[in-house]
Amino acid sequence: MEKKYKRTLVTSALPYANGPVHIGHMAGVYIPADIYSRYLRLKGEDVLFVGGSDEHGVPVTIRARKEGCTPQDVVDRYHAIIKKSFEDFGISFDVYSRTTSKIHHQFASDFFKKLYDDGKFIQQESEQYYDEKEGEFLTDRNIRGTCPHCGNTEAYGDQCEKCGRDLSPEELINPYNAVTGNPLVKKATKHWYLPLDQYQQWLEQWILEGHKEWRPNVYGQCKSWLDSGLHPRAVTRDLNWGIPVPVEGAEGKVLYVWFDAPIGYISNTKELCDAQPEKYGTWQQWWQDEETKLIHFIGKDNIVFHCIVFPSMLKAHGDYILPENVPSNEFLNLENDKISTSRNWAVWLNEYLEEMPGKQDVLRYVLTANAPETKDNDFTWKDYQARNNNELVAVYGNFVNRALQLTKKYYNGIVPECGELTDYDKQTIAEFCDVKNKMEALLDQFKFRDAQKEAMNLARIGNKYIADSEPWKVIKTDAERVKTVIFISLQLTANLSIAFEPFLPFSSKRLREMICMDTFKWEELGSMSLLPAGKQLGEPSLLFEKIEDDVIQVQIDKLEAIKKANEMANAKVEPVKPICSFEDFEKLDIRVGTILECEKVPKMNKLLRFLIDDGMEKRTIVSGIAKYYTDPAALIGKQVLFIANFAPKAFKNGLVSNGMLLSAVDADESLVLTTIMRDVKPGSVVG
Repeated sequence: MEKKYKRTLVTSALPYANGPVHIGHMAGVYIPADIYSRYLRLKGEDVLFVGGSDEHGVPVTIRARKEGCTPQDVVDRYHAIIKKSFEDFGISFDVYSRTTSKIHHQFASDFFKKLYDDGKFIQQESEQYYDEKEGEFLTDRNIRGTCPHCGNTEAYGDQCEKCGRDLSPEELINPYNAVTGNPLVKKATKHWYLPLDQYQQWLEQWILEGHKEWRPNVYGQCKSWLDSGLHPRAVTRDLNWGIPVPVEGAEGKVLYVWFDAPIGYISNTKELCDAQPEKYGTWQQWWQDEETKLIHFIGKDNIVFHCIVFPSMLKAHGDYILPENVPSNEFLNLENDKISTSRNWAVWLNEYLEEMPGKQDVLRYVLTANAPETKDNDFTWKDYQARNNNELVAVYGNFVNRALQLTKKYYNGIVPECGELTDYDKQTIAEFCDVKNKMEALLDQFKFRDAQKEAMNLARIGNKYIADSEPWKVIKTDAERVKTVIFISLQLTANLSIAFEPFLPFSSKRLREMICMDTFKWEELGSMSLLPAGKQLGEPSLLFEKIEDDVIQVQIDKLEAIKKANEMANAKVEPVKPICSFEDFEKLDIRVGTILECEKVPKMNKLLRFLIDDGMEKRTIVSGIAKYYTDPAALIGKQVLFIANFAPKAFKNGLVSNGMLLSAVDADESLVLTTIMRDVKPGSVVG
């Protein structure tokens, strides 16, 4: 029998405050967590939704060095951006704090100290890479070198981004400091480790036997780790940015970010409860009471930390509840390519909110519809446009607008009386009455994509009902029948404002304002008496608007520009050819010529025939560059560089080429003729 809980604690992975959040984060973690929290609140349950910024760790220090500022400057800036983005997007955190807060520093230090005093750690000395010039140990991400698998000379110490292989610094060939370029040496250092191997048996029982209901990707990844055998994991690091290790002999060491960050869930809860105890109670109720259900929302790259490492920390401490479920999503791709912050290949939430104002619910809808719940999924701007225009506008918005506009037209915006029901009325109502149970079954199993689809199916039912009933025609022959059709349509509209509330909070609120629905509860979903006869409704307006091609093209062009910039940045420059003597170079007669004629060579598609004014006479040069210049006539009048003293080359069609044009191959493998910026006398020698 499923256990009944008094309250539910919802956490979402803490985003690194070294950059904004993007749509991959939103689809994978924050929208699902928000849907679930809003759903529980609608049901009247006691729920706390906790979030915050992860502000320690290497990514922050790397960005600070790149930008020439302090780590605190970095996290202050991005914490503010992330927090505002979440607020503007409607992510309904009860608390969103940060791991640089005084409360968190003290709480994490105390947590470590208790485990240290209880003998839960082991101390080990190991050799790690050290930059002698900088006088610092380096983390995996701060180390680069040559990948042993593909030869990439800029592979990181934890992963090669070219071939995708996971690495360790020891595997790299010629490792160096990624920031300074300095060579590295090995140096001994001591650290404290959490002996995960001591929790192996307990974890196998708790996860593999006790939580078979977890998603296959979560259960499978945990089983893989457990089957491979767990090993001690360092909880401290040699770094000058983070929470100092609170024991003697640990100068210059901080708590490892993976140890520090999840404790932020607890410290952020404490911060909220200490500030508003009358509303939220004590933090211990949420973290140490067995009648609290704990749910972690994360991406698949965080499964191990939330299912194996953090529970082991809580178990070692001994006073905390453990997660009941960890509904992890897979990854969201962008335009059939992996989202990458380092390549700027992402749709950043703060930029979306600026460039697509008032369209929060459109993105929420699309990301939920494409949620990577069981496998990696893809976001494209064309799909975004299609789902808005064909579903939100043409189905949901169309039905609501028809119902409200007809009410205004026929009854001055007053809900009419319901008359006798036909079989079709009863059939439509029956389909709505079961929606609550269907949606609850899906939401309780974290199947948010299917639950939203169920809500949209209700809009389809309503759209079909009003289209089939044709009140605009029937009004001419049976005015009483139209009252019933409009009454039922309005009840369906009110139901939709509840059904979509967890998913589309902005449009749901606007819809309730239009129908003057001041109060609502989840338990009322399916009711056909949400709007009583005689109720005066507000002024109707469009719930969603069509998105035109030019708006989408702006976003597509933006991504194309990013792709082009990445290609240019990653383009390999051809290595310098073997040294040649100045005497050899002097043998080449490079001159300036003016193009007098340019045309394609018949039956030889690759060739262009140029007639060049070389200052002395006119000469013909044939070049195989036709595919790069589809309008040869556009080259007439341009001045180019050519080699004048090559031996003539004859072609089968009788053409003879007297020279060779100079050109450059761009990063995208396109070819560009070498042209002169200002007029130069034809025949001028280059040297």
